[in-house]
Amino acid sequence: MTECPLCQPADETLLWQDEVCRLIRVRDPDYPAYLRVIWKAHKREMGDLDPPAQRHLFHVVLAAEGTLRTLLQPHKINLASFGNVVPHLHWHIVARDPQDRHFPEPIWGTPQRDGQPLAVPPDPRLTLIFRGILAEMTAG
Repeated sequence: MTECPLCQPADETLLWQDEVCRLIRVRDPDYPAYLRVIWKAHKREMGDLDPPAQRHLFHVVLAAEGTLRTLLQPHKINLASFGNVVPHLHWHIVARDPQDRHFPEPIWGTPQRDGQPLAVPPDPRLTLIFRGILAEMTAG
């Protein structure tokens, strides 16, 4: 699919990748602790992947969640896979705090306050923690 923005990555903050998926930091000033896991091949749904690929993708999503939990101890983590606007398999991983702009609404909802974004460590620290959690999940 030539017009899919996730098939043709541009200007992404890449944190990690392997041969089938990548982890990026989403550039959102209100949510600097917002990560996205993107399947590299153009697939629409988790069910389009074979079971080993599904497990791998979910390990990556859970490792991204674990990274944010380890580094930030947020009030909540939001995990979402929609694809209504961009029908390419990807997951949103967002650390949430009661002081953020939209809480308790979704980040795409109605703002509730000016908000205070969570402080996020530098990308190399995120990547290091992510790699460790993913390795632990997939060992053995």
